[in-house]
Amino acid sequence: MKIAIVGAGITGVTTAYELARDGHDTTVFEQRGAAAEEASFATGSLLAPLLTSPWALPGFGQPLRLWGAQSSLRMSGGMSLPHLVWLRRWRQASRRNTAPAVGLEALARYSQTRLEAIAALHDLDFEGTTGRLLLLRTEAELAAIQPALQTLRDTGNAVHEITPEAARKLEPGLCPDTPLAAALHLPAASAGNCRLFGQLLRQGIQGSGVTFEFNATVERISTNPVAITLRGDDGPRRFDAVVLCTGAAPATLMAPLGLALPVAAVHGYTVSAPLREATHAPLASVIDVAQQVSITRLGQRVRIAGGAELAGPGAEHHAPTLQRLYRTLNDWFPGGAQLSTGLQIWRGARVAMPDGAPVIGASGVPGVWLNLAHGGNGWALACGSARAVADLVAQRAPEVSLDGLGIRRF
Repeated sequence: MKIAIVGAGITGVTTAYELARDGHDTTVFEQRGAAAEEASFATGSLLAPLLTSPWALPGFGQPLRLWGAQSSLRMSGGMSLPHLVWLRRWRQASRRNTAPAVGLEALARYSQTRLEAIAALHDLDFEGTTGRLLLLRTEAELAAIQPALQTLRDTGNAVHEITPEAARKLEPGLCPDTPLAAALHLPAASAGNCRLFGQLLRQGIQGSGVTFEFNATVERISTNPVAITLRGDDGPRRFDAVVLCTGAAPATLMAPLGLALPVAAVHGYTVSAPLREATHAPLASVIDVAQQVSITRLGQRVRIAGGAELAGPGAEHHAPTLQRLYRTLNDWFPGGAQLSTGLQIWRGARVAMPDGAPVIGASGVPGVWLNLAHGGNGWALACGSARAVADLVAQRAPEVSLDGLGIRRF
């Protein structure tokens, strides 16, 4: 088939890869000048297991006590009525049981398997690392996290409770002066550079069944027949199907089709800094559970990530959140990163549903498919959701369950 994809973030690029792999003639339309320029630009870098990532799902931190008091979503700027409705639904989702989390974790594990296969097949070096430590500063944190450990183990994750001494052997750069009561070691957890993976994959598939059109803004999608209209074009372009992988403002394209999603842009922060002294920097990734901050090694850089912010238009960077990132880095890896020059500070908007899960599958409109609203989990879920959508387009049953990820769940 001749298929259009709207959006060249990590989800759009991986979806194009899987569709081309199935023999479809695929064109990707992206309003920016390159792939992975918006929500995929400087992600927190964590892959599976998804549930250890700060603010992976609303409510997972609250009822299971996985995260500390700072797990609440911060609000800034003027809140519109849609923001308030979304926030009410988010709070409702926070009180659910863990069944949705288990299903989403299964998708993340499947996605990691697909990512590893793609990287091996095409020899993609995306600065990947293996292994993750969850750092617990106090005995109270260790006690509070116990119920969450069962959920992680129920999803097939190996989780080992280890002593501070064992943690410092795994991550020799950890500061010995920072209080550490215990740590959780996830040996199979992984991380990597999302943008680099997306760009390398895009380069590999360009011209091999996939065409990328950058600086191309899709203004309208029509059906019967399926067609898209680009800004500045004289008329619509015909396709057999279209897959929406838009990371921002999907409502403008969906509303004319009679489709609506209760989404909001949730902002997160990352700071990427050059290595200063490798022996004082992380080897893989660590998460400060109380601070909800991750610190990850990406090649010759260190990336610090945290914060979840529901912001109105024009909101500025939240200085206390950035200060928390710097403080947490200095607590655990003082001297490991160069903070005076070469810094990249990023505040990215991730379109999210109130329950934190993406929308994957048929839209209900013939010829229109959805693979969007992954929130902060886009990197962790991209390869798996892309393969699942390609299977659905081919009228095959996906290898992973998509229960609870459809458009009609709200």
